[in-house]
Amino acid sequence: MSYQVTLLPGDGIGPEVAQATVRAVEATGVPIEWDCLELSSKTLEAHGEEIPEYVIESLERTRVGLKGPVTTPIAGGHQSVNVMLRKRLELFANVRPVRSFPGIRSRYSDVHIDIVMFRENTEDLYAGLENEVIRDVITSLKVITRAASLRIARFAFEWARKHNRRRVHAIHKANIMKLGDGLFLRCCREVAQDYPEIEYKEMIVDNTAMQLVMRPEIFDVLLMPNLYGDIISDLVAGLVGGLGIVPGANIGERHAVFEAVHGSAPDIAGKGIANPTALMQSAVLMLAHLGETEAARRLQSAIEWVYAEGKYLTPDVGGTAGTAEFTDAVIRQIQKGT
Repeated sequence: MSYQVTLLPGDGIGPEVAQATVRAVEATGVPIEWDCLELSSKTLEAHGEEIPEYVIESLERTRVGLKGPVTTPIAGGHQSVNVMLRKRLELFANVRPVRSFPGIRSRYSDVHIDIVMFRENTEDLYAGLENEVIRDVITSLKVITRAASLRIARFAFEWARKHNRRRVHAIHKANIMKLGDGLFLRCCREVAQDYPEIEYKEMIVDNTAMQLVMRPEIFDVLLMPNLYGDIISDLVAGLVGGLGIVPGANIGERHAVFEAVHGSAPDIAGKGIANPTALMQSAVLMLAHLGETEAARRLQSAIEWVYAEGKYLTPDVGGTAGTAEFTDAVIRQIQKGT
């Protein structure tokens, strides 16, 4: 049996890291039929700044997507592709696992970081519901609902139970936003009661940022509304080497899209030096989602082996190898049965 997966390489370095990732996934032996479609800033402009229907139709059919970075204009232009896909496909859970990586220098060489972040994906300020009330006066709506809050809390606790995680922190600013964040916290508390084996804690978002810098080892699973999750997840990525090595997943009831969480890096596009680790690790999550747990383990182990050896790393992580050299090294380890 083969799997059908929608492949959206994106723009900038996206096509390069996507090609590398496809090679690595195919080396695991998992049979995948890739439906490769163009989705870039240019295609969005050509389709009236909306996700082209051919992309949605493909994802409706395959229900699984692997996506490279797509350039998002700042302070104008089309909406983020990620936001549009999450809304259209109701991808309510953003999942980012972040772990210390062998061979990557960080400020926490004496601490092993292993944090999984669950971020509500469909509402809050990040949904971009804005209005110009009068000239030069903008309102941005922060929408928090009981249904969405319960859904992401249940998803996070179920994952924590399945993977034997010990502790869940709900992150909030309910001391100031007592209604919106207060509702989010009440929902988290309600769900936590059904998981007595998991320690439940709450922490204000600004204190969370400080504690992550000072004592990252105290965190296990973070459960957050949309905007806090966007910011904190990048902070945590910085603890282990940056967005270039961190995977991401957007999961809903019927669909899942796995993506590199870094930008499109147009300044190095076409130079053959882009780091495909983030998308490769996202493919690890994809393989696990498909039930191919052994292939996921082999790909993850191969990536980590290459980093531990340190001979074929890309320039962003202190090496001199190109994208193809790094990918070749990963594939050799997969074939050795690492």
